[in-house]
Amino acid sequence: MTTSAATPDLRPLFWPKRVAVIGASEKAEGLRSQIMRVMLLHDFDGEILPISRSEDTVFGLAAYPTITAAPGPVDLAIIIIPAPHVPKVLAECGAAGVRAAQIITSGFAEEVAGAGEALQDEIRAVAEKYAMAVVGPNSEGFANTRSRLCPTFSPAVEVEDGESLLPPESDGRLIGVVAQSGGIGFSFLDRARPKRLPVGYVLSTGNEACLETFDVVEWMLEEGEVQAFILFCENVKDPAKFRRAAARALAEGKPLIVVKIGRSEAGVRAAMSHTAALAGAYAGYSAMFAQYGVIEVENIEEAVDIAGAFVAWRDREAAGMRVGIFTGSGGAGGWMADGASLAGLEVPELDAETRARIDTHLPSYGSSRNPVDATAQAVGRLGYAGLLDLLLDSPSLDAVVAIASARLPRRLENDRENLVALRARSRKPVAFWSYTLPHPRSIEILSRAGYPLFTNSTHLARALAAFVRYRQHRARYLAERDETVAIPSDAAPAVAAALATAGPVLAEHQAKPLLAHYGIAAPFERLVHSGAEAAEAQAAAGGPVALKLQSADLPHKSDLGLLLLDVADDAAARAGYERLCTRAGEAAPQARVDGVLVQAMAADGVEMIVGISRDETFGPLVTVGLGGIFAEILQDAATLPAPVSPSAARRMIEGLTGAAILHGARGRPPADVAALAEIVARLSRLAAEHAGEIAEIDLNPVIVHERGASVVDALIVKRSA
Repeated sequence: MTTSAATPDLRPLFWPKRVAVIGASEKAEGLRSQIMRVMLLHDFDGEILPISRSEDTVFGLAAYPTITAAPGPVDLAIIIIPAPHVPKVLAECGAAGVRAAQIITSGFAEEVAGAGEALQDEIRAVAEKYAMAVVGPNSEGFANTRSRLCPTFSPAVEVEDGESLLPPESDGRLIGVVAQSGGIGFSFLDRARPKRLPVGYVLSTGNEACLETFDVVEWMLEEGEVQAFILFCENVKDPAKFRRAAARALAEGKPLIVVKIGRSEAGVRAAMSHTAALAGAYAGYSAMFAQYGVIEVENIEEAVDIAGAFVAWRDREAAGMRVGIFTGSGGAGGWMADGASLAGLEVPELDAETRARIDTHLPSYGSSRNPVDATAQAVGRLGYAGLLDLLLDSPSLDAVVAIASARLPRRLENDRENLVALRARSRKPVAFWSYTLPHPRSIEILSRAGYPLFTNSTHLARALAAFVRYRQHRARYLAERDETVAIPSDAAPAVAAALATAGPVLAEHQAKPLLAHYGIAAPFERLVHSGAEAAEAQAAAGGPVALKLQSADLPHKSDLGLLLLDVADDAAARAGYERLCTRAGEAAPQARVDGVLVQAMAADGVEMIVGISRDETFGPLVTVGLGGIFAEILQDAATLPAPVSPSAARRMIEGLTGAAILHGARGRPPADVAALAEIVARLSRLAAEHAGEIAEIDLNPVIVHERGASVVDALIVKRSA
């Protein structure tokens, strides 16, 4: 395998021929002996070299006092010695030509106080100097189940004599596990093994002083064997690596199944903008996950079940959400149908032809409607394969769930060859749910035949829904990833120049000219500095106007009464100007006032908010939601990383809970969703191209008419604010 310039070579880490365990011991209590003992439980097809200053042999293997005393080249060093000595020993490894290292030792940047951070910086410097692939520190190690290399102290890899960590039917459909928590990482393997799920790699990245989670994901994508990833993430250290790895994984159809902790922490919000509050504290991760089809899960079992389903269905079609259910237990069928509906699946009544085929095999007390209550009698006579065969050809169904009691394997054993043949014939996903605890032989039969077996009906429903949505998302992503909006070539330089000379906050009259460069037009408006000018502007508008006091120090005009609507004549405009200036002086005597904006009243329509907020990790995010003064109360919004295409913007809008309002509710005409999507896409492009200067943008409200949309108010906050 060749690696790209951006991808570190992790083959010496995962596939070494010679491994040195520095700090190995047979006599010492704790991890130094535990790691050696666990490694020797497995028939690793390379050589293990203990490095020990105090013991001549360790578990029957000759030991060497230092890495330089070890005979021949060493590919990988497992380091478990006191933290203060790690940088020096790592440097000795680098000088000796060791190409990779796994640092188990704790006592680095995870410490609240002390010298750990400085020691971790030294590790990073050594790794860079010698171009070593270094994992950790503070790591629980890793496992490569194919090479049977398990340098870890996790009990999850302790096996009985002759037991394998990887089922034999796993070729070409591996699961990769990468976790910033060591114990949790190996817990996925522990839950996967009884299900005979093919976990090929488990890696605990620890403090990620050098290699990060998405370095590892990129390498596994390069290697090409892993078909689904389970990731346990506390944070993303390098957004560019995340984007690159997530984009490639999605393009290749290899899902990232993520448990993300820390979702309840309050995000950084600026006080001036509605958009940041509307997007929410977890907006950055949610937006990135949505962009790249990342499947977020709630617990270990769900992650394992979904990963197992994806590798089993890797060559199946995902035509739609319509699922057929058959069961020998009517109660189990109804329960499964409820779970499927809650997950977003459809459980349609079967077509007449399929029902007629099924009815010939059912007793009078059975039902062919869907769920198909085949009764124990029909299950016993036809077997699971026979019932599946009746359902899989139905044009009403995209997938089938077989409900079984897999406690005893006899029926599945009798059905084994038919199940294998059936899977080869049909391209639709099929899953089994056992409402009793399955026998290990039942699990083996179904696994070898290529069917995922679930013991949790909710997880099954979520897995099937996730599979269909992921495939649909991937198809859209591939079709639209080059789609963009046309922007004049002089737009970016013009906006950059304006931002460079502007203050920290751009009020509406300053913000809208910048939007215009990116094709976001505003209604007629004029900034005035006297009552007479206000009257002239009202006359020029040719109809009712709004008067808005303009001050970067007073961004929320309506809260302070600095906004007048439906000003219908020149006398009212003159008086309104004076009234706004008086109110501003009373509310904030020190505020800098730039004048009053006279703006033609926009036509009636649906009020929306479109805005930009800046996530500290991922940069600019674009949000669209129901707008007006109740935007933060309603909290009906969608957020994606900027930029977005018009097609993606439209899906954001259509996915809102209140999207029906835009389609025409209570006799109102439908609003111009395409015009709103264009504004979202253009604003997101502006934000992405000026991410270094802009912190927030608020367009609130944007009034969406039957034809077109009007940006009624705008605010830009620079990062310098």
